[in-house]
Amino acid sequence: MIDAIGIVAFVVALLVSVTLHEGGHFLTARRFGMKASKFFVGFGPTLWSRTRGETEYGVKAIPAGGFVKIEGMTQLEEIAPVDLDRAFYRQPAPQRAVVLAAGSFMHFVLALIVIFIVVVAAGVPKLSQNTVGGTSCVPVTVSDSGPTSCVGTAAAPAKVAGIQPGDRVLSFDGAAVTSWTGFTSQVRDHGPGVATIVVRRGNQTLTLRPDLVAVKRDRATGGPGDDTVGALGIFQGTETIHYNVVTAVPQTFRIIGDGVTGTYDALVHRVGDLRNLFNNKRDPNGLVGVVGAARAGGELLSAQGQSVGDRIASFALLVAGVNLAVGLFNLLPLFPLDGGHLAVLGFEQLRQGLRRLRGYRGATQRVDLVKLLPATYAVVAVLVVVSVLVLSADIVNPIRINQ
Repeated sequence: MIDAIGIVAFVVALLVSVTLHEGGHFLTARRFGMKASKFFVGFGPTLWSRTRGETEYGVKAIPAGGFVKIEGMTQLEEIAPVDLDRAFYRQPAPQRAVVLAAGSFMHFVLALIVIFIVVVAAGVPKLSQNTVGGTSCVPVTVSDSGPTSCVGTAAAPAKVAGIQPGDRVLSFDGAAVTSWTGFTSQVRDHGPGVATIVVRRGNQTLTLRPDLVAVKRDRATGGPGDDTVGALGIFQGTETIHYNVVTAVPQTFRIIGDGVTGTYDALVHRVGDLRNLFNNKRDPNGLVGVVGAARAGGELLSAQGQSVGDRIASFALLVAGVNLAVGLFNLLPLFPLDGGHLAVLGFEQLRQGLRRLRGYRGATQRVDLVKLLPATYAVVAVLVVVSVLVLSADIVNPIRINQ
């Protein structure tokens, strides 16, 4: 039930994002005197519409996007003679650039506002250097592809000894624990046998004595290897860092910076992962479609072991991340994306500037968009194929957040 609520909430958030995107185009076009004749949310058959002034507003049946029709977006369109002076392509280049970029700008603004609110209201989870996230099985060996098997069916030494999620490890065999990396190194170096761990649990300081088991690892890194080392069976926890409205500003931009880097990485370096969409090697940080993102939203809102506030915060950050990714993707210099229109506009102005340096004082020579149609069709075809592949993978081989 909660999964379904999360999916519906994500769809609603997506429609709000689409409306704001198109609203950016619409409001800036109207501000500069251009004629916007249609403003619709969705595609396909019209469910409802109403004309106010010179604009028809409406909702269509398929909630997968939206559009604003600005008269004269290209020279290829036929428009009424009375609207020629208000045609998009006849307006000054700076105004056209603002209108084209306004959609992505709205995504960025929405992402910034949502992230800022989450940072102030809920804080930001950060890997702790001494907090236990939980206990887990102890694989006998590990390989590059992951753990192979656990030691029989016995519980992890940490669980048997009474270590609990949220415990703060103060010392291991008398040595203070100051970093998780150092702690795990101490555990490996100890080898099998009883160790002494002092933890802080609430207002109590407890001394626990887990019986470490022997496993095969690389002693230095903890990765695949043939050294016999000790294992405890715990994983690193997180702690929430809280910010006020002032200190939240740089943290918000750091998160946005990480989001930009992640989006760039997904679009540039993870394209090859398309071949793994339908197997168990699918990259959880790779490409995901609307269905996959909606499913993730449902999982985040239904996550067990988290407070309602934490779940809502995680969901909000997902929505912010999607907006950031969509805004950046839309600025790629490819037709028919807004970034493609911006690239053509920039090329026209650059060429005009060079011609003026040579003494030319005539009108700006427009790019012949007919010559770009084959490239546009190719881009659309690629986008459709990739979208269908990702959509299919989201259905039959979804990325799971809550494992």
